[in-house]
This record gives sequence, structure tokens and C-alpha cells, in this order.
Amino acid sequence: MKNILSFFIKIQIKSPKFVQQVNGFTLIELLVALLLAFLVLTPLLGFMVNILSTDQKEQAKANSEQEIQTALDYITNDLQQAIYIYDKNALTTNSNSVAASSGIQDQIPPVKPAGVCTSSSTCQAILVFWKRKFVSGAITLSSSTTSNTKDDTFVYSLVAYYLIKDSSTTWSKAARIARFEISDGVLAASGTTTGTAGNCTGYSNDIYIDTSHCPDVGFQRFNLNLAGATGLTNQMNSWKATASATYTQQPLVLVDFIDQTSIPTSTDPSYPTCPTGTLSPVSLMGFYACIDVANTTAQVFLRGNALARLQNSNFDYSQNNQTYFPTANRRVQGRGYLFTK
Repeated sequence: MKNILSFFIKIQIKSPKFVQQVNGFTLIELLVALLLAFLVLTPLLGFMVNILSTDQKEQAKANSEQEIQTALDYITNDLQQAIYIYDKNALTTNSNSVAASSGIQDQIPPVKPAGVCTSSSTCQAILVFWKRKFVSGAITLSSSTTSNTKDDTFVYSLVAYYLIKDSSTTWSKAARIARFEISDGVLAASGTTTGTAGNCTGYSNDIYIDTSHCPDVGFQRFNLNLAGATGLTNQMNSWKATASATYTQQPLVLVDFIDQTSIPTSTDPSYPTCPTGTLSPVSLMGFYACIDVANTTAQVFLRGNALARLQNSNFDYSQNNQTYFPTANRRVQGRGYLFTK
């Protein structure tokens, strides 16, 4: 019996010891790892989101500032060619037979419709003026031996800048500025008919160099010899478009994302400051001008709306978000002139 016990004890002593190994992580270790990852990654993700959001806002501001400056440069170059600029009185008064009390409101869009500019509630004329428009290579030189030798010339154009705020889905929910222009054609050397009809439809009393240089539909030259109209202002305010024609030229958008905030009352500190009688028609703060008719001068004010690039609602101007509304203004004098001066 003793020998048997000794045998089993020896076998037990000689038996290999197997140690059970556990692979992977325990549940507690996983939970701790997740907690640490959460504590580390959450601030990092928040930081990254904040950086991206800040970059987006700064980019929106930069784009608005750049577009406002570019638009103002364009308007400035246009205005420098002006020979006459209409004031608020002319743009808010309809044409009538009394020159001293006449205006051009019903001779231009939106009263006389053109494209999307068909209603005064959505499209408002802010800046309207006459200019000399450059036409390249329009006239064949009489001394030239070939028809390819062309000379340049100038024609008169009526230019109007509009502030448009409508429900169009093509553009932003803020306002936009559009430019409208109608121009004269290039008259032939004779200029007028000699017993034959004119070569451009609607202009039977004029001869133009060819049918590709006809006036824009609705255009009519101003008359500085108009009977009963004394002084340049009365003469220009008595201008009328061709009676039966419907404009085919359309207002073309110059810049979008213009501030659509309604103009405050005249007692508000932010109300536009212009010398008495020079403020252009204005209902929104995004675009207006101070007009000096006598000196053919305009001070133009623009205000963009970068906030409308970032959100679809609640993007009106306030003191708290004014950094999103870049402004620019410039005083411009027309360099053109009329022989009456």
C-alpha cells in the first residue's frame, strides 16, 4: 500500500504544470480605454470643428469684402464716363408735359418692364445716368482702300443700377445689384433720312451705318432743344423712351449678397447721411447714393451681407454682427460733358 501511494505521488510530482493564459482585454480595460479616448478626442474634435467654422466665416467675410470692392470699382469706372446723373426727384416722378415737374420714373424699369425688373416692390432704381459709350471698330474710314480698316466712335447710353430683392431661387435671399443699359446706334455720315425710310425698325428719321449697329429697343436720344424746357435739368428730366417699344435689354446682375436690411427712420443714427436733397431713392441699406446734379457727382455706398452666405435665415444687420456686413463708399465725378456747359 505504501508503495502504491509513493508511485502516485511521484507521478504527480513529475506531471507538467500547464498555466492557462488569457488573450485580449477584459471588459474593464476596454471601458477604461474608451473613457480615455473620449476624454482625449472630444476636445480635439471640438477644436477642429471650431477651426473649420472660423475659417468658413472668415472666408465668407473675405469674399463679401472682395466682391463689394470689385462692384464699387466697376460702378466707379462707369460713372466716370457720365455726362448727367439723375436725382431722386427725377427717379420718383412720372413724365408729364410740364418740363419743370417732369421725371423719368415711368420711362425706365420697373414701370416700363425689363426682364425680372417688373415691380417697384422688388426692383428699385438707385443710380441712373447718361454716358458716352465706346464702340470699337464701327466706322469704315473714307480714306481707306479696304473695308477692314475701321475707326472707333462713341454713342450715348442710358445706364441704370437697380437694387433687387425678390424670391428668386437663382440668387441669394439677400439683395443684389443689377445693371441695365440701352444705347444708341452708330449713325451714318448723313445722320438723317432724305426722303427714304430709316434702315432701323422704329427709327424712321435716322440712317445708321448698318443694321447691326441699330439702337437698342426703346432708346431715344435726349433733346437739349426741347421747347418749354429751360435748363439742362428740365431738358434731361423730360426724356422719354420710344412710346410703343418694349425693352429687350435686361438688367444683368453685377453683385449678389447685398444687405437687404430695411432703411431705418430718419431719426436713427444709422440713417444715410447725405446733403439735403441729394439722397437717391432708397428702401434698403445695401445700396444708395448721394447725387449732386450740378457737378455730375455721386457718392456711392455699398454694404454686403456675408451672414447670408452662412445661414438661410436670421441674417439681418445688427450691432452684434456688423463684422459680417462689409461697407464701401466712393465719391465719383463724371468726366463727360455736354455742349451746353
